Amino acid sequence: MSEIVKQFLYLNRRAPYGTIYAWESLEVVLIGAAFDQVVSLAFLDDGVFQLTKQQDTTGIGMKNFSPTYAALGDYDVKKIFVERESLEERGLTIDDLQHLTWEDEDDDWAEKDSITVVSRAEMAALMDDADVIFSF
Repeated sequence: MSEIVKQFLYLNRRAPYGTIYAWESLEVVLIGAAFDQVVSLAFLDDGVFQLTKQQDTTGIGMKNFSPTYAALGDYDVKKIFVERESLEERGLTIDDLQHLTWEDEDDDWAEKDSITVVSRAEMAALMDDADVIFSF
């Protein structure tokens, strides 16, 4: 019996701190990827703040989990999409985000970018193509 591979898309719409949603999303993504699921992440609305550089949580008394995103490539999570309009509406650009990569063993272990900035229409198409969507 052959396995049916499903396309899982994890939508991250909320700011990284103040609720547990962002942390739980990251945990679920890592678990799914560890079990060889095809995993894509999408960041839109306030979720784009989850990927910003140099987060400092000392003033709010919460653990800064943002460095964990750097491990996604180790779990074969290569498809990370950020909605352009959400960045722009929050005064951010791709340069404000962490540099997330993965190593391509078919290309002499070349480092490849994981983050792709997409338009709102492209984000809708990604959602349309997914078999399973989790929204956090």
